[in-house]
Amino acid sequence: MTKRLPKTDVVIVGVGWAGGIIASELTKSGLNVVGLEKGRERKTEDYFMVHDELRYGVRYDLMQDLSKETITFRSTEKIRALPMRQYGSFLIGDGLGGSGVHWNGQTYRFLPYDFEIRSKTIERYGKNKIPADMSIQDWGITYDTLEKYYDKFEKTAGISGEANPLGGKRSAPYPTPPMKKSPAMQMFIDSTTKMNLHPYMLPSANLSEPYTNPDGISRAACQYCGYCERFGCEYGAKADPVVTVIPVAKKTGKFEIRTHSQVRRILHNGNKATGVLYTDVTTGEEIEQPADIVVMTSYVFNNVRLLLMSGVGKPYDAASGKGVIGKNYAYQVIKGNAVGFFEKQQFNNFAGAGALGVTLDDYNGDNFDHSNLKFIHGGSLSITQTGLRPILNNPTPAGTPAWGPEFKANSIKYANRALSVGGQGSSMSYKHHFLDLDTTFKDAYGDPLLRITFDFEEQDRELAKYLATKSADILKEMGADHIDQLKELGPYDISTYQSTHNTGGVIMGSKPESSAVNTYSQMWDYDNLFVVGASSFPQNAGYNPTGTVGAMAYRAAEGILTYRSKGGSLV
Repeated sequence: MTKRLPKTDVVIVGVGWAGGIIASELTKSGLNVVGLEKGRERKTEDYFMVHDELRYGVRYDLMQDLSKETITFRSTEKIRALPMRQYGSFLIGDGLGGSGVHWNGQTYRFLPYDFEIRSKTIERYGKNKIPADMSIQDWGITYDTLEKYYDKFEKTAGISGEANPLGGKRSAPYPTPPMKKSPAMQMFIDSTTKMNLHPYMLPSANLSEPYTNPDGISRAACQYCGYCERFGCEYGAKADPVVTVIPVAKKTGKFEIRTHSQVRRILHNGNKATGVLYTDVTTGEEIEQPADIVVMTSYVFNNVRLLLMSGVGKPYDAASGKGVIGKNYAYQVIKGNAVGFFEKQQFNNFAGAGALGVTLDDYNGDNFDHSNLKFIHGGSLSITQTGLRPILNNPTPAGTPAWGPEFKANSIKYANRALSVGGQGSSMSYKHHFLDLDTTFKDAYGDPLLRITFDFEEQDRELAKYLATKSADILKEMGADHIDQLKELGPYDISTYQSTHNTGGVIMGSKPESSAVNTYSQMWDYDNLFVVGASSFPQNAGYNPTGTVGAMAYRAAEGILTYRSKGGSLV
């Protein structure tokens, strides 16, 4: 028998960055909030002995258990989708803080172009520049409107950085100065400046100095240990929800976190959400949590899957192009990179931080002329020093045997003589790239798995080659003696890690016919149901998504409070 609990003001599904921000803002305003997290409790003390590359980097200790819940994948509708049984292309976080615990901390703002991509592309190049099967669309919101929310997130997280010379206008500088420059980063700055490019220090959630944020949360500075991505931070220097926003919500006494709570359905009556149904994974008990307002703040895949399983919103149909839930799945083109090998110079590549680096946007967005190019948008180019841990990193020049004396000699020789310059390319949405429920495979509870239909397109192949060439040009200017670069981008490979930058499926827009949520992340047809996260991106930009997720979460919190007092649609 299902256990029914007393109603709360707000129930949040997933307590990561978006959930933590919304819980903090709503509880400070006096609302009672329940946060449901399917993973375990987390705190900084858990990472005091975190420098274990095998446990965290190779065996994915912070990630979701794929034997109990995973996704299925196919490149086209013509082939059968199969479950992802081991981690590869992306990593799905698990536990309090979600993917905000194991991220690197790179915290960009999207370019103004990103939010008005369709209209701006047509304005400059005409409608024929956009392929017929490409389904990009404007967000319904501009950078200028979102700017104050970016600023708020950066001050909460204590982002260390300097202004992007080719980015949107800022109302204030970053709250902390940029991180340290390594010799390799200085070489990149000197070389790209000579090339008339515009390098700037990468905006970092790894604190450059001790910092106290506007909520009174104090954190220590980064130690440059190199254990960020796939790891939690034992210093609390890397901003994550557990050390920033969640403590603020808990301090109010109005936030209750329930871990080990697998939400399985959004409950609704007519066009109103009434609460959620979840399973206590420690006991197997089914529990109903009624609420006046339901907020979906879990990872992209779970946001989409729960809506589809609950019959909330109209599922997307690729054949007709109708429906919105599951529409416009997009990813990231990370393959536009080059590696330079240096015979006479050595670098300390084992020291670093997740967001230590220099980047430039001369080839990002529409900052360059695309008239004679076979793609739109572009990507940021960066050199990063994230700390090359020894198990997963072994750079050798192309042509080196995979074993034997030459392999060993080159492994030793180039361990600290190789530098990578890479592109983080945008990912445009297509009508035939989408998310839906698998018709065959189910999770441990008997619910259908989410199915991804996605592959790289000609747009991606041309973009990757372009960025790889630009990366190689920079390494040549830096003095590399030998350069290996991407020549061709093959089909999308889900077995090889690329990035955990999955987006789309519950996209944002200006009208309900083509989007699932409005610019406050409120569902068009369920006004007390908000869906927040990268699932709202109509396509993906040439950056990490977290800064934009944080900004959108602050805007959503503002919208929820307005809805609480006035009701109705916010648009």
